[in-house]
Amino acid sequence: MVDAQTARKQLQEVGRYMMQFGLAWGNAGNISARTSADSYMISASGTYLGELAEQDLVECRFDGQPVEPGGKKPSKEMPMHRAIYESRPEIGAVVHASPFYSTLAACSSLEIPSSLFVETMYYLERIERVPYCHPGSVELGNAVREKAKQANILLLENHGVLVYDTTLQEARMALQTLEMACRMVVTAQAAGVGFNHLQTTVVGDFLENSGYKPRRRWE
Repeated sequence: MVDAQTARKQLQEVGRYMMQFGLAWGNAGNISARTSADSYMISASGTYLGELAEQDLVECRFDGQPVEPGGKKPSKEMPMHRAIYESRPEIGAVVHASPFYSTLAACSSLEIPSSLFVETMYYLERIERVPYCHPGSVELGNAVREKAKQANILLLENHGVLVYDTTLQEARMALQTLEMACRMVVTAQAAGVGFNHLQTTVVGDFLENSGYKPRRRWE
Protein backbone atom coordinates (compact mmCIF):
# COMPACT_ATOMS: atom_id res chain seq x y z
CA MET A 1 0.00 0.00 0.00
CA VAL A 2 1.34 3.43 -0.96
CA ASP A 3 0.07 7.01 -0.61
CA ALA A 4 -1.70 8.72 -3.49
CA GLN A 5 1.31 10.73 -4.66
CA THR A 6 3.57 7.68 -4.72
CA ALA A 7 0.88 5.62 -6.46
CA ARG A 8 0.61 8.19 -9.26
CA LYS A 9 4.35 8.23 -9.83
CA GLN A 10 4.67 4.45 -9.80
CA LEU A 11 1.69 3.95 -12.11
CA GLN A 12 3.15 6.43 -14.59
CA GLU A 13 6.47 4.55 -14.51
CA VAL A 14 4.82 1.17 -14.96
CA GLY A 15 2.68 2.44 -17.83
CA ARG A 16 5.76 3.67 -19.68
CA TYR A 17 7.56 0.40 -18.96
CA MET A 18 4.67 -1.67 -20.32
CA MET A 19 4.62 0.28 -23.57
CA GLN A 20 8.39 0.24 -23.94
CA PHE A 21 8.62 -3.53 -23.61
CA GLY A 22 5.54 -4.52 -25.61
CA LEU A 23 3.35 -5.41 -22.65
CA ALA A 24 0.63 -2.96 -23.71
CA TRP A 25 -0.54 -1.33 -26.92
CA GLY A 26 -2.91 1.45 -27.98
CA ASN A 27 -5.27 2.40 -25.19
CA ALA A 28 -5.86 -1.23 -24.21
CA GLY A 29 -5.31 -2.12 -20.56
CA ASN A 30 -5.60 -0.46 -17.18
CA ILE A 31 -3.48 -0.45 -14.04
CA SER A 32 -4.08 0.36 -10.39
CA ALA A 33 -2.40 0.56 -7.00
CA ARG A 34 -3.94 0.30 -3.54
CA THR A 35 -3.77 3.55 -1.57
CA SER A 36 -5.66 2.52 1.60
CA ALA A 37 -7.66 -0.36 3.02
CA ASP A 38 -10.66 0.70 0.93
CA SER A 39 -9.33 2.82 -1.95
CA TYR A 40 -7.07 2.53 -4.97
CA MET A 41 -5.62 4.67 -7.76
CA ILE A 42 -6.59 3.54 -11.27
CA SER A 43 -5.92 4.75 -14.80
CA ALA A 44 -8.75 6.74 -16.34
CA SER A 45 -10.99 5.49 -19.12
CA GLY A 46 -9.45 5.61 -22.60
CA THR A 47 -5.96 6.64 -21.49
CA TYR A 48 -2.69 5.66 -23.15
CA LEU A 49 -0.62 3.83 -20.56
CA GLY A 50 2.67 5.06 -21.98
CA GLU A 51 1.76 8.72 -21.47
CA LEU A 52 -0.20 8.90 -18.23
CA ALA A 53 -0.50 12.42 -16.84
CA GLU A 54 -1.47 13.06 -13.22
CA GLN A 55 -5.06 13.80 -14.24
CA ASP A 56 -5.19 10.43 -16.02
CA LEU A 57 -5.06 8.65 -12.66
CA VAL A 58 -8.16 8.60 -10.48
CA GLU A 59 -8.30 7.59 -6.81
CA CYS A 60 -11.51 5.67 -6.07
CA ARG A 61 -13.16 4.14 -3.06
CA PHE A 62 -14.44 0.60 -3.19
CA ASP A 63 -17.97 1.94 -3.67
CA GLY A 64 -16.82 3.27 -7.05
CA GLN A 65 -16.88 6.94 -6.06
CA PRO A 66 -13.79 9.09 -6.72
CA VAL A 67 -11.99 10.47 -3.68
CA GLU A 68 -11.85 13.86 -5.43
CA PRO A 69 -14.94 14.33 -7.66
CA GLY A 70 -14.79 16.35 -10.85
CA GLY A 71 -11.87 14.67 -12.57
CA LYS A 72 -11.68 12.11 -15.34
CA LYS A 73 -13.81 8.99 -15.40
CA PRO A 74 -11.97 5.95 -13.99
CA SER A 75 -11.50 2.87 -16.17
CA LYS A 76 -14.69 0.91 -16.77
CA GLU A 77 -12.75 -2.17 -15.66
CA MET A 78 -13.06 -1.03 -12.04
CA PRO A 79 -15.22 -4.05 -11.03
CA MET A 80 -12.41 -6.56 -11.52
CA HIS A 81 -9.79 -4.37 -9.83
CA ARG A 82 -12.13 -3.93 -6.87
CA ALA A 83 -12.80 -7.68 -6.78
CA ILE A 84 -9.10 -8.38 -6.37
CA TYR A 85 -8.52 -5.78 -3.67
CA GLU A 86 -11.54 -6.84 -1.66
CA SER A 87 -10.72 -10.55 -1.93
CA ARG A 88 -6.97 -10.25 -1.32
CA PRO A 89 -6.06 -7.65 1.36
CA GLU A 90 -2.34 -8.27 0.81
CA ILE A 91 -2.52 -7.23 -2.84
CA GLY A 92 -1.12 -3.79 -3.57
CA ALA A 93 -1.36 -3.58 -7.36
CA VAL A 94 -3.45 -4.90 -10.27
CA VAL A 95 -2.36 -4.85 -13.91
CA HIS A 96 -4.70 -5.63 -16.81
CA ALA A 97 -3.16 -5.85 -20.27
CA SER A 98 -3.31 -7.64 -23.60
CA PRO A 99 0.28 -8.43 -24.63
CA PHE A 100 0.51 -10.54 -27.78
CA TYR A 101 1.57 -13.98 -26.55
CA SER A 102 -0.29 -13.85 -23.24
CA THR A 103 -3.47 -12.84 -25.05
CA LEU A 104 -2.91 -15.65 -27.52
CA ALA A 105 -2.92 -18.00 -24.53
CA ALA A 106 -6.11 -16.38 -23.24
CA CYS A 107 -7.76 -16.87 -26.65
CA SER A 108 -6.74 -20.52 -26.94
CA SER A 109 -6.21 -23.66 -24.87
CA LEU A 110 -2.45 -23.06 -24.60
CA GLU A 111 -1.06 -24.40 -21.32
CA ILE A 112 1.60 -22.30 -19.60
CA PRO A 113 3.86 -24.37 -17.31
CA SER A 114 5.49 -22.96 -14.19
CA SER A 115 8.24 -25.60 -14.15
CA LEU A 116 10.61 -24.00 -16.65
CA PHE A 117 12.93 -21.59 -14.81
CA VAL A 118 13.26 -19.59 -11.60
CA GLU A 119 10.86 -16.76 -12.49
CA THR A 120 8.15 -19.08 -13.79
CA MET A 121 8.32 -21.14 -10.62
CA TYR A 122 7.63 -18.10 -8.49
CA TYR A 123 5.56 -15.74 -10.61
CA LEU A 124 3.55 -18.34 -12.52
CA GLU A 125 2.93 -20.67 -9.58
CA ARG A 126 -0.82 -20.56 -10.13
CA ILE A 127 -2.66 -19.45 -13.25
CA GLU A 128 -6.44 -19.65 -13.59
CA ARG A 129 -8.81 -19.01 -16.49
CA VAL A 130 -11.85 -16.75 -16.31
CA PRO A 131 -14.65 -17.40 -18.84
CA TYR A 132 -15.41 -14.55 -21.20
CA CYS A 133 -17.58 -11.73 -19.88
CA HIS A 134 -17.95 -8.31 -21.47
CA PRO A 135 -15.20 -5.88 -20.42
CA GLY A 136 -16.21 -3.62 -17.54
CA SER A 137 -19.29 -5.66 -16.70
CA VAL A 138 -20.45 -6.62 -13.22
CA GLU A 139 -20.40 -10.20 -14.50
CA LEU A 140 -16.67 -9.97 -15.22
CA GLY A 141 -16.05 -8.53 -11.77
CA ASN A 142 -17.94 -11.43 -10.20
CA ALA A 143 -16.09 -13.99 -12.33
CA VAL A 144 -12.75 -12.51 -11.29
CA ARG A 145 -13.82 -12.52 -7.65
CA GLU A 146 -14.51 -16.27 -7.87
CA LYS A 147 -10.91 -16.95 -8.95
CA ALA A 148 -9.08 -14.18 -7.07
CA LYS A 149 -7.89 -16.34 -4.17
CA GLN A 150 -6.84 -19.27 -6.34
CA ALA A 151 -4.11 -17.61 -8.37
CA ASN A 152 -2.06 -14.48 -8.92
CA ILE A 153 -2.49 -14.54 -12.70
CA LEU A 154 -5.84 -14.80 -14.47
CA LEU A 155 -6.23 -15.47 -18.17
CA LEU A 156 -9.39 -13.61 -19.21
CA GLU A 157 -10.63 -15.75 -22.07
CA ASN A 158 -10.84 -13.92 -25.41
CA HIS A 159 -9.87 -10.71 -23.64
CA GLY A 160 -6.42 -10.47 -22.05
CA VAL A 161 -4.73 -11.08 -18.71
CA LEU A 162 -5.06 -9.85 -15.14
CA VAL A 163 -1.98 -9.91 -12.93
CA TYR A 164 -1.87 -8.86 -9.28
CA ASP A 165 0.76 -8.85 -6.56
CA THR A 166 1.94 -7.07 -3.42
CA THR A 167 3.53 -4.17 -5.33
CA LEU A 168 3.45 -2.70 -8.81
CA GLN A 169 7.04 -3.80 -9.35
CA GLU A 170 6.14 -7.42 -8.57
CA ALA A 171 3.00 -7.29 -10.72
CA ARG A 172 5.02 -5.88 -13.62
CA MET A 173 7.59 -8.64 -13.24
CA ALA A 174 4.85 -11.26 -13.18
CA LEU A 175 3.33 -9.87 -16.38
CA GLN A 176 6.68 -9.82 -18.15
CA THR A 177 7.44 -13.37 -16.98
CA LEU A 178 4.05 -14.54 -18.24
CA GLU A 179 4.63 -12.96 -21.65
CA MET A 180 8.11 -14.51 -21.88
CA ALA A 181 6.81 -17.97 -20.94
CA CYS A 182 3.93 -17.76 -23.42
CA ARG A 183 6.35 -16.71 -26.16
CA MET A 184 8.66 -19.61 -25.31
CA VAL A 185 5.79 -22.12 -25.45
CA VAL A 186 4.52 -20.86 -28.81
CA THR A 187 8.04 -20.75 -30.28
CA ALA A 188 8.91 -24.22 -28.97
CA GLN A 189 5.72 -25.74 -30.35
CA ALA A 190 6.33 -24.20 -33.78
CA ALA A 191 9.92 -25.46 -33.81
CA GLY A 192 9.09 -28.90 -32.43
CA VAL A 193 11.25 -28.33 -29.37
CA GLY A 194 10.36 -30.20 -26.18
CA PHE A 195 10.88 -28.74 -22.72
CA ASN A 196 12.87 -30.33 -19.92
CA HIS A 197 10.49 -29.56 -17.07
CA LEU A 198 11.69 -29.35 -13.49
CA GLN A 199 10.23 -32.04 -11.29
CA THR A 200 7.34 -31.16 -8.99
CA THR A 201 9.48 -31.91 -5.95
CA VAL A 202 12.18 -29.52 -7.20
CA VAL A 203 9.63 -26.75 -7.75
CA GLY A 204 8.18 -27.30 -4.28
CA ASP A 205 11.61 -27.24 -2.68
CA PHE A 206 12.48 -24.00 -4.49
CA LEU A 207 9.30 -22.28 -3.36
CA GLU A 208 9.73 -23.38 0.25
CA ASN A 209 13.46 -23.11 0.78
CA SER A 210 15.27 -21.01 -1.82
CA GLY A 211 14.77 -17.71 -0.01
CA TYR A 212 14.17 -16.09 -3.40
CA LYS A 213 10.74 -14.86 -2.32
CA PRO A 214 8.40 -15.78 0.54
CA ARG A 215 6.04 -18.48 -0.68
CA ARG A 216 2.45 -17.47 -1.20
CA ARG A 217 -0.09 -19.21 1.00
CA TRP A 218 -3.24 -20.27 -0.78
CA GLU A 219 -6.65 -21.07 0.66
